[in-house]
Amino acid sequence: MRSPLATGGLIAVVVAVILVFFSAYTVTPRDYALPLRFGEPQPAKTEPGLYWKWPFIENVEYVNKQVLDLDSTPQEVIASDQKRLKVDAFGRYRVKDPLRFFQTSRSEKGAELQLSSILSSAVRRVLGQATFSAVVRDHRTELMEKIRSEVNREAEGLGIEVVDVRIRGADLPEANSQAVYKRMQSQRQTEAQQIRSKGTQDGLGIRADADRQVAQILGDANGQASATTGEADSQRIKILADAYNKDPEFFQFYLSMRNYVDALKPDNTQVFVSPNWDYFRYLRSPAVAGPSAAPAAPAPAAPTTSAPSQ
Repeated sequence: MRSPLATGGLIAVVVAVILVFFSAYTVTPRDYALPLRFGEPQPAKTEPGLYWKWPFIENVEYVNKQVLDLDSTPQEVIASDQKRLKVDAFGRYRVKDPLRFFQTSRSEKGAELQLSSILSSAVRRVLGQATFSAVVRDHRTELMEKIRSEVNREAEGLGIEVVDVRIRGADLPEANSQAVYKRMQSQRQTEAQQIRSKGTQDGLGIRADADRQVAQILGDANGQASATTGEADSQRIKILADAYNKDPEFFQFYLSMRNYVDALKPDNTQVFVSPNWDYFRYLRSPAVAGPSAAPAAPAPAAPTTSAPSQ
């Protein structure tokens, strides 16, 4: 049998182990530790490590120090230009002061309920002062930052820091979307018609200007052509006069050749004349022709019409 001394020592060791087990606690990098003495919170332990507490007198509450998500219910907001928007926003936050967080919210669920209300109010307040185009397109980033600042200011009393707020969606309600779509479609059709009308008007102006330039160019060209033709005719007459003055016989020969070319064109009509007619004197031997006056236009002979030559 064991001696009473050995039994008492074993009991003391067991009691010591139990006291150590209930007196020690650890803090991880992901949490804050908040000791509670008879339900009253004590200074929080913010650094990771091993800590001690009074067994059976103190207990420890852990508070998550990581960045947490905050979702809010989509809500309708009336913009400053009286357009209704269906806005879906969310945020991210973390606990900055674990003691105040525990005193005001007690848990993450309680903090989310309060933050959701604060976020919804800030969204309505900020977006209600902005226009539809500013929310949807022009100044969305600035508006989200303004919402974050307002939520963060109100959440400071909860021991919480809001690190980000995002607008997941900002759309018109379905009925309003169809009306806006039809109005935009009508506006685009009007703009397209105006552009087509302006294009047609510009085209008519360009064509009229082109026609005017063509008429002016043709007029200038015809004037230059007439002037050139007149100058050429003048030079031709002068050349012919000079040729006649220098050699009348050659001039008569030239005129006769021109007459022959004009009078003896091939056609289906046959004319019978005497080969000794003076009109053809330049077609005979020079010795027979002899000088004479310039041949006059051929006298109209009695043409004899026969069947066309084969």
